[in-house]
Amino acid sequence: MIAKIKAWAKRLKREGYALTLAIRDPRTPWLAKALAIATVAYAVSPIDLIPDFIPVLGFVDDAILLPAMIWLAVRLIPDEVMIEARARVDAQLAAPKALMRAGLIAVVVIWIALLAALAAWLLA
Repeated sequence: MIAKIKAWAKRLKREGYALTLAIRDPRTPWLAKALAIATVAYAVSPIDLIPDFIPVLGFVDDAILLPAMIWLAVRLIPDEVMIEARARVDAQLAAPKALMRAGLIAVVVIWIALLAALAAWLLA
């Protein structure tokens, strides 16, 4: 059961990444682009339709609404665009871990610099 959930979550993550690539393709219709942009924005937004602190209901939007939005956006995008986007995602996910680690280090360094600048500004 847990293996199925993990595989489903991995496929969902892959489809989300593929959507971000399909948005930029000129063959994608405007309605599909609008829905895909809304889906990706909702996925990365810290604001939920139903706040997560509400027991059980708080995770309903993450477990039902987000996958439904991804499914609908994927259905609206032409098959050849999604096939190419999925192939690009698979290539990126198969990239060497060193490249991912370098990106992580860059993000951490930027956050440390921002926190240091904020601390200097607050203490000045």
